[in-house]
Amino acid sequence: MKPTGPHARPASDITTLILKIFEANGRLILAGDRLVAPLGLTSARWQLLGAITASREQLTTADLARRIGVSRQAVQRIVHELSEENIVVLTPNPRHKRAQLIELTNRGALIYQEALALQQPWAEDLVQGLKHQQITDAIATLDALSRKLSIAPLSSARD
Repeated sequence: MKPTGPHARPASDITTLILKIFEANGRLILAGDRLVAPLGLTSARWQLLGAITASREQLTTADLARRIGVSRQAVQRIVHELSEENIVVLTPNPRHKRAQLIELTNRGALIYQEALALQQPWAEDLVQGLKHQQITDAIATLDALSRKLSIAPLSSARD
């Protein structure tokens, strides 16, 4: 039996949320691209540098792809570009001969820090007019949705 009343969660609500996430993501990518363009970055490159920096362990291309939720091929392409620009370096992986580890170079770490310096005042402008609880609720909701998406197989009404 489906819940009704104030605790109901109809599929139309989640669809609206998904569409709003798509819209916000598109706007974030455009804004991020403009913000870090002077550093020779795009939002995708910036995201990759952030994932490398945030990790407590060295990551492979496949690790990075899983972490940020994109294809391994997309990450491989960006890593190749960043490697040619001396922003990342590929190092041997003692656990796997073909899956090299990706590390930031000193130049890459500097560029990432410069991106964060640009991002800080932008983030301070974005937060104006938002309540702390709105932000923490959004984080919790997106975390829960991400967890569900990572474990739930795609299904259809025809299954």
